Amino acid sequence: MHSNADHTETAIVVGVNTPQQAIPIDETLAELEQLILTTGAISKKRFTQNLEHPQPKTYVGKGKLEEIKQYVIKHKIDLVIFDDELTPAQDRNIETELENTKILSRTHLILDIFAKNAKTAQAKTQVELAQSIFMLPRLTGMWTHLSKQKGGIGMKGPGEKEIETDRRVLRDKIALLKTKLQDIEKIGFTQRKSRDGVFRCALVGYTNVGKSTVMNLLSRSDVLVENKLFATLDATVRKVVIPHPDNQGGMTPLLLSDTVGFIRKLPTLLIESFKSTLAEAIETDLLIHVVDISNPAFEQQMMSVKEILHEIGASNKPELIVFNKIDAFKEPEEDDFFVGSTGLTLEQFEKSWIAKENSPAVFISAQNNINIEKLRNTIVELLLQQKRASFH
Repeated sequence: MHSNADHTETAIVVGVNTPQQAIPIDETLAELEQLILTTGAISKKRFTQNLEHPQPKTYVGKGKLEEIKQYVIKHKIDLVIFDDELTPAQDRNIETELENTKILSRTHLILDIFAKNAKTAQAKTQVELAQSIFMLPRLTGMWTHLSKQKGGIGMKGPGEKEIETDRRVLRDKIALLKTKLQDIEKIGFTQRKSRDGVFRCALVGYTNVGKSTVMNLLSRSDVLVENKLFATLDATVRKVVIPHPDNQGGMTPLLLSDTVGFIRKLPTLLIESFKSTLAEAIETDLLIHVVDISNPAFEQQMMSVKEILHEIGASNKPELIVFNKIDAFKEPEEDDFFVGSTGLTLEQFEKSWIAKENSPAVFISAQNNINIEKLRNTIVELLLQQKRASFH
């Protein structure tokens, strides 16, 4: 999805609202629009439909697909992006209906962003592996798409033979990439082993909550900070030295790593490919879970992060929750606790239900340097507690 200088690609988003959906459709589509923005395209409209489950043939119903088609033609839309994974059959049928428009699913879009942002050999290999696994069941559709584009008399679809050859090539490529990734992982494992004896902390959290800003504050380094989803893909590790809170002159050296941001409906194949980057979170002494408290959906975002931590086998790690962006927090109107107030004091936060339900927690604003000293002290206290516990 590369927009050239004279044309910004336009997109529409399509989602199905089912009874078993835990997150409101508007929220997942807003996130999808944010992903589109990250690629440089613009989202023009949302189409939603209430269904028991997505239609097996075309994801949405016939009438809805016709409505989408009319809008796409009238407004010359370049991309139609679906909020869920499309089956190869749905992909093909929708493509037949909306002939000259690119059809993407959320997974496809995320893979595209990951491919753009991969900088190191490891991230590039991980993305390529995820893309190849994603492509394998979709080869037939891609072939028919190509033969349609060539058109002309006597242009038949490719033979099964060619598709089979392609499948074999792709399977070989997947095997090769897996081996390559294992070699890179071995190096990573050796590097992590050599850091034994030093405390390790991993920053985890939803994408775009300010993890890199927190990383920079604690390590006084300059990791890329961008208000975009998935700005950083590689685990950056920094050595940090924090003075002991009791001012007895002691210093605690620790290694702080920043992991890839999590997101709702993060495709399983991406979690699989990125296991090695996420290994920083698994082999850690303390998870520092950064939460954007100014986001109305912060509790659901926390749940998504916990689910992914569970999937990668890191859910039993000691965890410190860092509520960031307290300066931008607005209390919802219907909550009697603060009755629609904005700009709470630090003390009010520390006495709130949020603090009681999530312990240990620290409330900060990384942007405005609020309460950072407390954050440093809490990290050291938790690590020293662990050290004492391991001696007993």
